[in-house]
Amino acid sequence: MSNFKLYDREFLQFSNRLGNDPLQVQGAGGNTSIKNENYMWVKASGKELSDSISDNIFVPVNINLIRDSVSTDNNQDIMKAVMDKNIKLRPSIETTFHACLNWSIVAHTHSVSTLVHAISEKGIKIAKEKLNDMPLSVIKYIKPGIDLTKEIMDNLNPKTQVFILKNHGLICCGNSVKEVSNLIRKVELRLKMPIIRKINQLFESENIPNYKLCPESWIAFDDHTIDIVSSGSYYPDHVVFLGPKISFEPTRASPVFLKKRIGIFIKSKASKTQKSMLQCLSNILLRLPLDWVPEPIGEKAEAELLDWDAEKYRKSLSNE
Repeated sequence: MSNFKLYDREFLQFSNRLGNDPLQVQGAGGNTSIKNENYMWVKASGKELSDSISDNIFVPVNINLIRDSVSTDNNQDIMKAVMDKNIKLRPSIETTFHACLNWSIVAHTHSVSTLVHAISEKGIKIAKEKLNDMPLSVIKYIKPGIDLTKEIMDNLNPKTQVFILKNHGLICCGNSVKEVSNLIRKVELRLKMPIIRKINQLFESENIPNYKLCPESWIAFDDHTIDIVSSGSYYPDHVVFLGPKISFEPTRASPVFLKKRIGIFIKSKASKTQKSMLQCLSNILLRLPLDWVPEPIGEKAEAELLDWDAEKYRKSLSNE
């Protein structure tokens, strides 16, 4: 039995709220952390924030060991930092930036409102204008983990509390749950984008063995969105759970494929997280202005994610 237990009810409720909002967090994505003087609780890799209250999804880690792992480029030391050896869960891939950010509470989400802005240069420019009076830093896309942590630490000052991660998501920090919750609410209100596309519900029915038609099938009726989804991926979790891009026929690399003017099909045995990733993509495209040109993360970045043991582990926990 574990000798550590997270008792901060306010933090657990906050994490649970984020996890139950698909416009903030999808499936096993996103993570939160809380620090005290000696150690930090951080969400376990592959676990869902929506289970914050009902399950033990947080791992206690030694902050100094995590910070040392960043300075020595040794990401494998992350399990050595777990305070209770009875806990077999692996700390989040993002544990390093949670430890290095000098705030008591850190919340990382894959906010749809943020991603609408964060996948294009024009969107980033407009996001900076909308948040111009906030303690903001915009971080270029870089592989999650130590590489991202170092980029964040190179682009902050002691007052920075909000980070837009290009092609990735949002980080908000503070010294209380209330402070971080209010920051997230403020960012969301300013970055909120209206739905600008109509969803065609009159999808044609086609029986494809081992697949079923998705609610997100409206994408297959819009030439602009077809071009976007077939051109690449735009944030890490899409790559991990849906593959590099959405193809026009079934492939081993992805649980989904698209048939023009018919719909998007997903494997009948697709995981909850895979379904939520497709919903996330739909939510972004429903709001993406026509003149904002999204930029894929690129094949090299996709290959790094797909060949990364830490992401393979997280994917295996999603019950694919």
